[in-house]
Amino acid sequence: MAEEQVEEKAWKSSFTEGGITYAASLFWQPLLNADNPMPEVKEAAENILEGADLYAIRKGKSTQFGLAASSQGFTRGLPAGAISLITGLGNITSFLAVFKVDNGWWYVCFRNDVILSDGDTLFANEKDAKDQFISMLAVPDWDAMYAPAEWGIEDAKSPQLNAILSKGLSVKLDKIGASNDTVMLAVIVVGFAIILWYGYTSLQSMFFSEPEAPVVAPVEQADAPAELPPEAKPWEELVNPIDMMNNCYEATKSAVELVAPGWDIEGITCNSGGLVTSWRRRDEGRIPMMDQALNVSGINFLSRTLSSDGNTFMVTIPVKEMSTLNSPPEYNNTDLTNIINDLNHSLRINIATESKTWTSPRGSVYNIMGFSIQSNTDPLMWRDLLMQFSGLTINEITYDINNKSWVYKGEIYEL
Repeated sequence: MAEEQVEEKAWKSSFTEGGITYAASLFWQPLLNADNPMPEVKEAAENILEGADLYAIRKGKSTQFGLAASSQGFTRGLPAGAISLITGLGNITSFLAVFKVDNGWWYVCFRNDVILSDGDTLFANEKDAKDQFISMLAVPDWDAMYAPAEWGIEDAKSPQLNAILSKGLSVKLDKIGASNDTVMLAVIVVGFAIILWYGYTSLQSMFFSEPEAPVVAPVEQADAPAELPPEAKPWEELVNPIDMMNNCYEATKSAVELVAPGWDIEGITCNSGGLVTSWRRRDEGRIPMMDQALNVSGINFLSRTLSSDGNTFMVTIPVKEMSTLNSPPEYNNTDLTNIINDLNHSLRINIATESKTWTSPRGSVYNIMGFSIQSNTDPLMWRDLLMQFSGLTINEITYDINNKSWVYKGEIYEL
């Protein structure tokens, strides 16, 4: 029997608004290490979006990077439209949007401070964009919705796109792996300019300048700087670790229970922005089987993406809203080390730790103990044990279904 054909939706890589050309249709992924993003960017370009050679980084509560391939029409130096839109909208953390642009319909889905992996798509025709928009209306609690006025979508606004983009940040696509070359070139250019300037001013002072009488400027009394409010401590609004572990456990169960003949679930990664997983096709697997399993699962996926070769289905599953708490630290580095070593001895495990620091915008330095735990015990068992630590945050939970193994990564603020 012939396989069912999957319709390819036409999309484009850029649009022009207000005289500026923006890149669209980037493939967005979470960025775990914002201080050193290139290893994650390169790994994703090699293993997830093959051929990608351009990227842009969106900073926020959940930092992400977008991938693009110049072979698909993307150009280095174009600003990423999604970043300009999100920052131009201000503090909105969840919105669903379609904007009519010069060459198509731009669909953007931003949920819980995360651009969905397929949530930045410039569709070539209106029907595809509208179908995608309507499919996401089933997801509740959007802060805002934007759509063309002629669609008649209830509660959807139709603002001027240029007015929003012009207020946002301009983060341009850059070449993957080109950062060091760019920095070196900049250093050489600046150094050469300094040498020319020094030589010019030296010659000018030797041959052309006349001595000038010193000028004594009047001394003005500077106004006293305004007193700043006290700086918020980083632990005053941490994601509740109990919510993180409970919600990721529930989302993991729903993913593991989703089964399709001929398809194998791969690794599962969960954080406060959602759970990401994928299924890999075996020889007997067929796309309609996996598609049907997703449709009848009862899960309102944040995104569903089929790889270009038809062998991998990647999805993002929402997690429940998480509360925050004020959890000031109670232990210094020595005390924490002793407590964790005792846990390692008594439970016969290995909690790996590393010392880190974080510097606030005002220059305050905070000491942090990063940790990683690999265990066959689920989050409901680790939940109560880890809550003995104040100043604790769980950044990420992963699950390997083949080894039935969990990995918990997080940080503990120190006194």
